[in-house]
Amino acid sequence: MDENFEPELVTLEDEEGNSSTYELLDTLEENGSVYYALVPVHDDPEESLQENAELIVLKLEDPSDPDSGFVSIEDDDEYERIGNIFIERLENFYDGDGEDFDGDDYGGEEDSEE
Repeated sequence: MDENFEPELVTLEDEEGNSSTYELLDTLEENGSVYYALVPVHDDPEESLQENAELIVLKLEDPSDPDSGFVSIEDDDEYERIGNIFIERLENFYDGDGEDFDGDDYGGEEDSEE
């Protein structure tokens, strides 16, 4: 295990101007789009351990510009398909446990970077 591991953190601002910090878990390129799987970061590590991870799936606004910002996936079928790919990949990464990444957990939040 790498003792120097530093998670990649992303700060997003919602439509009301509230900032939240997320850990980037995975990225996926598919059909010319770039998608990101994120989970909220809590100030209290115990709080993070007490709840199931809420998987947030966002899309890069302009795939040709990595700094363009994130947008919500508006198409329900696309969202479901990409979310399921991330869940499968994360379950495989975490030895197929899947406890923290239940299919019902992803997608509850609509954040975008402005």
